[in-house]
Amino acid sequence: MDRRHAIKLGLTAAPMAGLIGQNSLEPASNHLAKYKHSICRWCYSKYDIHTLIAICKEYEISSIELLDRNEYLEVLKHDIHCAVVNGSKLGIPKGFNDPENHERLQADFEKLIPEVADAGLDTLICFSGNRNGMSDEEGLENCAIGLAPVLKLAQKHNIRIVMELLNSKVDHKDYMCDHTEWGVALVDKIGENNFKLLYDIYHMQIMEGDVVRTIQNYSEYIGHYHTGGVPGRNEINDTQELFYPFIMKAIAETGYDGYIGQEFIPTHDNPFVSLKKAIEICTI
Repeated sequence: MDRRHAIKLGLTAAPMAGLIGQNSLEPASNHLAKYKHSICRWCYSKYDIHTLIAICKEYEISSIELLDRNEYLEVLKHDIHCAVVNGSKLGIPKGFNDPENHERLQADFEKLIPEVADAGLDTLICFSGNRNGMSDEEGLENCAIGLAPVLKLAQKHNIRIVMELLNSKVDHKDYMCDHTEWGVALVDKIGENNFKLLYDIYHMQIMEGDVVRTIQNYSEYIGHYHTGGVPGRNEINDTQELFYPFIMKAIAETGYDGYIGQEFIPTHDNPFVSLKKAIEICTI
């Protein structure tokens, strides 16, 4: 029996009582791709951070992302990275496209940027905000204005800001940064090398499809990737419409050497069984 078949059998046999320890799965080897593996904290919100740290150690996952300061300081103690740190608490609907949010957002990032830099981390997330009747052109201009002082400070501290592309069809109604071309136009307008897009494969499959061609055409604009099955944002296996091995190969071929963030909601009774399989699928 080869290693792949052994792992496959092990996945169906892992009991819930043995999430970590002698019943846990063998870690996957991830030496072929330049990119590294990460998991999104909120997908495992019912587990404490130490459980996730142990799982990452077990499965050779390099990062736990979308953390606040108290948790990223903890993961760093265990030699695990935080690929993307949470940004302003204003959240997704209230972003840089509305000038009324600029003062609060700029104050929040003014505090966050030095803290993140002092911890040795390098990436913070931000959002466009909802349209609320605003045109995409006006919103783009407002985002560029609002982000200008944030990016200036971030550059001083060697921090990168990524704006996430989200779907406005299913999950985030009215969100403005919902198409790659709008995000690319914003990156071009800002013209700073420390501002990139967070390309969420799940969200962009819903909004525009043509995922691989988009990645190939716009790879220089993308600073981070998230996964997720479509439909439902569940496992990235054969229960959904995307073929992730091909997508991961396309990403690797662009020369990307950052992190792939697993951001799917597991349906398996043991969510770490699903996570283990996702890491296998995304290891090329």
